Amino acid sequence: MAEVRNRKVVLKRYVTGYPVEDDMEVVDGTARLAVPTGLAAPAVLMKNLYLSCDAWMRGRMSKRDDPITVVNAFVLGEPLTNFGVGKVIDSTHPDYRAGDLVWGMSGWEEYTLVTEPASLVKISRTELPLSYYTGVLGMSGLTAYAGLFDVCRPNKGDTVFVSAASGAVGQIVGQLAKLAGCYVVGSVGSDEKVSLLKSKLGFDDAINYRKEADLEAALHRRFPEGIDVYFDNVGGATLDAALLRMRLRGRVAVCGVVSQYNPLLQKQFLATLPILQHRRHTLKSACRKHEPVLYIRSACEN
Repeated sequence: MAEVRNRKVVLKRYVTGYPVEDDMEVVDGTARLAVPTGLAAPAVLMKNLYLSCDAWMRGRMSKRDDPITVVNAFVLGEPLTNFGVGKVIDSTHPDYRAGDLVWGMSGWEEYTLVTEPASLVKISRTELPLSYYTGVLGMSGLTAYAGLFDVCRPNKGDTVFVSAASGAVGQIVGQLAKLAGCYVVGSVGSDEKVSLLKSKLGFDDAINYRKEADLEAALHRRFPEGIDVYFDNVGGATLDAALLRMRLRGRVAVCGVVSQYNPLLQKQFLATLPILQHRRHTLKSACRKHEPVLYIRSACEN
C-alpha cells in the first residue's frame, strides 16, 4: 500500500481574541492511498484540490461550553475542517469510485479520509471551474439562495439590505435579489468594496459603514420608505440599525454574526427587539445544516 506525504494545517491553541497566523501551523504527516480495512462503515479517501476559508470557522477556533452551539470546537493538533473540492482516490462506498470529483466537508490537508460519505456531493458539471464548488456552487451559494428565497421570500420591487455584502454569501445574495427585481443596497468596510458592489456586482447602492457615524441615518437616506428584506451577516449594531428601518412585515435572514465572533470584544445585544413585535417582523436563521437555531416571529397578526 503506497504511502505519501500529507501536509496539514492544524490549530496550535484556542483563540481568545482576533486569530493570528501563529495560532495555526503546517505540519507534515503521511497518508496511505487506500481506505483502511476493518472500518465499521464505508468510507472515501480523497485528495483535496480546493479548500474554502469561511467566517463560521472562527467560532470553532475557541473552546466553548455553550450548550446551544451547534458545532464543536476544533481539536488541537488536528486538521481544520471546512468545505472543499477533491478527487476520490479510493472508496468502499458504492456511490463513489476512484477518479470521481466531489465537494463537501473535508480537512485542511492534502488527503482526507471521509468516514461519512453521505456528506459528499458528486460533481457532474465538470466543465465548470472546480473552484466554483467552494463558492457559488457550494455552501456559500446554497446558503445565499436558501436564505434569500426560503427565509426572506422577496417580491419584485422589494427593498433589500445586505450586510458583509462583498463576502462569499453576501455578494451572491445581492445579485440574486437584483435578478428577482429588487432594489439592493450592501454594507461593506471600505471604499474599494463599495466600488466593487456598484460597478461589478450590480448593487443599486452601497455603504462604507466605517465612514458612517450614524448607521441608522445612512440607512434612512438609502431606504426613505424602509427595508422589506434584511440579509444579516454581521449582527450587533448593524442589525439594530436595520431593524429600525424595517417596514411592516419585514423579513430578516440571520446568516452570521461576524461582529460578535471574537470573545474578547464587547458583545452587542439586540436592543431593538420590541420592533419585531410592533412591526410584525419575521426573523429567522438561514442555517441549512441544522434545524434553525433562531426563529422569532411577532405574535401580532393584524
